[in-house]
Amino acid sequence: MADARNMMNEMQLVVFDLASEHYGVDISDVREIMRMQSVTRVPGAMAYVEGVINLRGKVLPVLDLRKRLGMKVAEQTDESCIVVIDIADGEVGVIVDAVTEVLRIPSSSIEPPSAMITQGTADYLRGIAKLPNRLIILLDVNKLLSNMADSEAIARVLADAAAEADEEKEEVAPKNGNQAKKKVEVVSKKNNNKEYAVSH
Repeated sequence: MADARNMMNEMQLVVFDLASEHYGVDISDVREIMRMQSVTRVPGAMAYVEGVINLRGKVLPVLDLRKRLGMKVAEQTDESCIVVIDIADGEVGVIVDAVTEVLRIPSSSIEPPSAMITQGTADYLRGIAKLPNRLIILLDVNKLLSNMADSEAIARVLADAAAEADEEKEEVAPKNGNQAKKKVEVVSKKNNNKEYAVSH
C-alpha cells in the first residue's frame, strides 16, 4: 500500500535539453526515443514542421521543438534525437537537443508556473519541478502539439506525403505485356525503400 501511495505521489518524466534548459514530459506520453535520421521535407509545410520519416512503414510527422517554442534554431549534433510522442491526433516526432534521463520526482516538488510566465501562448506549461540542483520545465504535449494550427499542419503533411506516394504508384501502372509488369515490380520495390512510403 505504501508503495502504491508513493507512486501516486510521484511523476515519472523523460527529461531532455533544449537551448541549455531542461524540459520534461510525462513518460506515459512518450512512445519511443530514436537517433536522428534523414527527414523528407514536405513543400508548403509550416516552418516548424521538418517533414516526415518512415517509422516501421508508418508516415510520422516530425517537428522541430526549438522552432515550435520560438527558440533560436541550432545545428543538430550527435546528441540530437527524435522523441516520438502520443497526442490526441496520433503520433508526432519532435526533435530535441538531447534526451538526458528518465526521472522520478515527487509531486510536491512541482509548482504551477506563475501567471506572468503563462501569459500569451505558454498555456502548454504544466509546471516547474524544483530539484536541488536545477529546474525542469514540464510541458503538456497535448496542449503544445494538438492546437488547431498544429493539427492542420500535421494533417496537411500526412495528406501531401500520401498523395505523392499515390502519384508514384499511378506513374508505374502497367501499360502492356510482361515487360510493363516487370517494370512495375522493380519500381514498386524501389518505392518501398523511400522514407515516406506507406506500407501495411
